[in-house]
Amino acid sequence: MSYRFMRIIVFFDLPTITDKDKREYRQFRKLLIKNGFVMMQESAYTRMVLNQTVQKSVIELLKKNKPSGGMVQALVVTEKQFAGIENICEQFVSNIIDTDERLVII
Repeated sequence: MSYRFMRIIVFFDLPTITDKDKREYRQFRKLLIKNGFVMMQESAYTRMVLNQTVQKSVIELLKKNKPSGGMVQALVVTEKQFAGIENICEQFVSNIIDTDERLVII
């Protein structure tokens, strides 16, 4: 099996007007975190996957657990493309370990 590291970026815009909407928003966000996604920005989460098989299973999980309202979008890019992100801001602070190494010692 060959490893081709990819990133899944999930963007979502969900309503939070009613109590039901708020509950679905919290459940969806918890589902993302539970399944290894980390927040890039508010309503934008990312996760690294090893290959297309894992990527397809994660996308199916998202489809199966999508909230009833709002919009959820998933974008898949290679790790090389993701590494090319330009952070344009005055001060960028990140405490996220962003590596494809198998072992990370903190």
